[in-house]
Amino acid sequence: MLKTFKSHINNNLNFLKDSKLLIAISGGLDSVMLTHLSHQIGLKISLAHCNFNLRADESDADEDFVLQLAEDLELEVFIENFDTETFAKDHKLSTQMAARSLRYHWFAELAEQLHFDYILTAHHADDNLETFLINLSRGTGLDGLTGIPEINGKIIRPLLSFSRDDLENYALQNKIKWREDSSNASTKYLRNKLRHDVIPVLKEINPQLLKNFKLTQTHLQASKTILNDSIDKVLEQVVTKMSEKEIHFSISKIKELSHPKAYLYEILKDYHFTEWQDVTDLLDAQTGKQVFSKSHRLLKNRGELILFRNTIEEHAEAIIISKETKSVNTVLGSLIFETTDSLDSSNKSTIYVDKDLLKYPLSVRKWEKGDYFYPFGMENKKKLSKFFKDEKLSMLEKDNVWLLCSEQEIVWILNYRADNRFKITNKTQHILKISLQDEI
Repeated sequence: MLKTFKSHINNNLNFLKDSKLLIAISGGLDSVMLTHLSHQIGLKISLAHCNFNLRADESDADEDFVLQLAEDLELEVFIENFDTETFAKDHKLSTQMAARSLRYHWFAELAEQLHFDYILTAHHADDNLETFLINLSRGTGLDGLTGIPEINGKIIRPLLSFSRDDLENYALQNKIKWREDSSNASTKYLRNKLRHDVIPVLKEINPQLLKNFKLTQTHLQASKTILNDSIDKVLEQVVTKMSEKEIHFSISKIKELSHPKAYLYEILKDYHFTEWQDVTDLLDAQTGKQVFSKSHRLLKNRGELILFRNTIEEHAEAIIISKETKSVNTVLGSLIFETTDSLDSSNKSTIYVDKDLLKYPLSVRKWEKGDYFYPFGMENKKKLSKFFKDEKLSMLEKDNVWLLCSEQEIVWILNYRADNRFKITNKTQHILKISLQDEI
């Protein structure tokens, strides 16, 4: 196996040979074998072990084992202890998910602080099959069936081509010791149940299971590549506007596709939506209808679907501005106040007002139902709701409207329209320039 492992590194992961590597080691067979094999072929490795304190003395014994292994092989080792159960409770996670989150966050910190090029984990072919079956049992798209990636950013999994039997046979032949995690014997977890009760039966039915499974995944990955190429072409057709804040999709173009629901899934799957029928129903919903994921919103607005991130609004409370204030940060950018003797052209991000007509302190606040103003250049008042309708603002755009106010009177709908009551006239003695600048 050592020869095969070395050949795999040379042919497929050659960049590891000149890299500084951190191995995630639990003390179990898989990670111990990865450590020994990597050490024997001369890779530059250090070890990182997490003590999750979930199995009392057994967890401490795992830590001692890893420390001894590092000493025997003369390797640098890092140990971190976690209060996993408290973390899981505080963040409302399962114990397994809490441990995973803690583990990968710590590995990433070590890699960044100590300049490790890559983090090696010991996932092998059996892990890949288990993950496939878990995803299959829960319902998944193509992504869930293509397996654990060998290279995922800084995470590298050099043992994916090898089975657990390969690792165990080599360890026994070479008298390599490892630790057995007692929790791995429990079948209360789905992964363990598949490992102990399902996969052995499948291997008995077909001894070539892992080999054939690897071939199937190769075909699936090829199909995924073709699908991704198709999605890229579709996006060129259906995306009408794209910025850092939002993406607009043409509903009519989506409806022209052969299978709108399937394409919507592929287009939006990375944005954590789960209610796919609700997403599809937006195509024929009324304007203003929305579907939420944990990270994004999808809004129906006339002939478009608009995708944007859910954000916790800063400064939801009114911002108070004194007469001495020169600038203030808002959600929309920096609001700048400058006394001036001359007028340049006004625009949506800059206005000029009669400073003596303002009553301080000023305030910046979100618009509210019933608000009205006197649009610049007009003598009559207008409700903001009517102004938004005339301007054809989407629900997303209306959600992001902020007002500069003098007491109860609107001075400026930021980035839209100034109020006529504060305009410069031939009686004006002090001119105030107010501008809104995007934050860099």
